[in-house]
Amino acid sequence: MNFAEIVSIAPFEWRAVLTSLACGGIIGLERQLRGKPVGIRTSALIVLGTYIFIAASMLVSNATTTDPSRIIGQVITGIGFLGAGVMLARDGMVWGVTSAATIWSLASIGVCIAIGYDLIAIKLSLVVVFVLVGVDTMEDYSQALTRGVHKKYQDWFEKPRNDDKSQ
Repeated sequence: MNFAEIVSIAPFEWRAVLTSLACGGIIGLERQLRGKPVGIRTSALIVLGTYIFIAASMLVSNATTTDPSRIIGQVITGIGFLGAGVMLARDGMVWGVTSAATIWSLASIGVCIAIGYDLIAIKLSLVVVFVLVGVDTMEDYSQALTRGVHKKYQDWFEKPRNDDKSQ
């Protein structure tokens, strides 16, 4: 057995695996630096897992047995359950919706990689980070973006808790 056989992951591709890890790392780094759920490891694994599921479905498909688009649909459903796991309701506020949406976006990036659009997946990863950081930045500078539910969230977050012993 030679070195090429040892490191081979055929029928998968190292290029796609590394792209998956990079895309997940780009988004996960932003989440981790801001102390949010779904950090670097989770993000990288979601993109990588999605790539593997979709690429495997494309490998076993033929006209009579499997339709890769059905596997994509099942991945989307499964990712929805993973996203639901990071959401939490407390005092009438729902937390983690952005993290759940980020998980959904990570899976879609994994699909892009599996169908051969690596460069687009990297660009979309940067777009996701731009949305995550850009909207927060705009909220910091604009009172109009902190109305409604966001104002209630801010008030709730800043109010003292009954269980806070430091008062």
